[in-house]
Amino acid sequence: MNKRLKAVSLFANVGIAETYLSDIGIDVIVANEIVKERADFYKHLYPKTKMICDDITKESTQNEIVKACENVDLDLLMATPPCQGMSIAGKMDPLDERNQLSYYAVLMIKRLKPKFVFLENVPQLLTTPIKVNDITLLIPDYIKKELGGLYNFADQCLVSAKDYDVPQMRKRNIFLLTRKDINFVWQMPKPKKQITLKEAIGNLPSVDPILKEGMDETIKLFPNFEQKRIEALKISKFHYPPKHAKKHVIAMMHTPSGQTAFDNEFYYPKKDNGERVNGHYNTYRRYSWDKPCRTITQNSGVISSLCCVHPGRKYISENGETLYSDPRCLTLLELFIVTSLPKNWNVPEWADERLIRKVIGEGIPPMLVKNIMQNLLKYYL
Repeated sequence: MNKRLKAVSLFANVGIAETYLSDIGIDVIVANEIVKERADFYKHLYPKTKMICDDITKESTQNEIVKACENVDLDLLMATPPCQGMSIAGKMDPLDERNQLSYYAVLMIKRLKPKFVFLENVPQLLTTPIKVNDITLLIPDYIKKELGGLYNFADQCLVSAKDYDVPQMRKRNIFLLTRKDINFVWQMPKPKKQITLKEAIGNLPSVDPILKEGMDETIKLFPNFEQKRIEALKISKFHYPPKHAKKHVIAMMHTPSGQTAFDNEFYYPKKDNGERVNGHYNTYRRYSWDKPCRTITQNSGVISSLCCVHPGRKYISENGETLYSDPRCLTLLELFIVTSLPKNWNVPEWADERLIRKVIGEGIPPMLVKNIMQNLLKYYL
């Protein structure tokens, strides 16, 4: 039997990236996450991993991580510092203190000296500065300056999840590092055939949304709501209706696949007084069936957020009006699928929809991680 690799995961979130690692022979022995509810989620998913729930900027936490890795021949360190300060879905503030967390990832790499490093973030990391000891330089330059003497870097760092068995256009910057005493350099795998949304979720039952205005209003707009809800729940307990404001739902009922409600002649996004809403052109937008979906964000349950509405299907209403089905955001089941999580993902019973959507929006699609790790195992073992 091949050797199983030992790994440590920093800024671990709930462990989305680790979903398939045990299946391919990688055991995460230690993980670190600062937020308690996420650490508890992680412990539910991976009870055999030692979870250190504390702030990695504290020396005591750093020491605890190092101590937990004592007497272990550490193969891999994974680090995914928070990206909200850099992400285009955030404020893109170069001074956001979370951008400085790359310093602590580098610090732990230097202390632990694993054979391999998987250092992940958004593409904007490449142009984001970090200030260390009163010296400001771009994060990639800092990483290479601090680690270039000990590690070789892969030739490629920019990837898109859609090229690696994930039906989602999620671009990431991933530095793959190989310690210089290893006789090969870990590289990215070759891209694969893309998966469209039609292939990924096209066979799932249609689901009508629940209106925030109440169930009576919901049934008036969707007479078959309850029947469709029951059929959907037969597939999965996670395929249940999201809840949206009626005005948003009506706008999306008149919006074709791949388009935004801002292009509608009359049913465009409106304020309560009927005035047109001003917003980003990629909000109130449906996905396209013939492409992977766009990047899933923390606000994947909000129609007015960046492109996050089900593609829908054209139909003719009883009064002859052309409408489009599924005027809603993706259900949790659909979200699992486009993120490449298992359909029966082992979510703890106490985790609410808000938390689930948030951690998925911040997570790394696990099939992307699996593909990259398999390219390591192919040459290393």
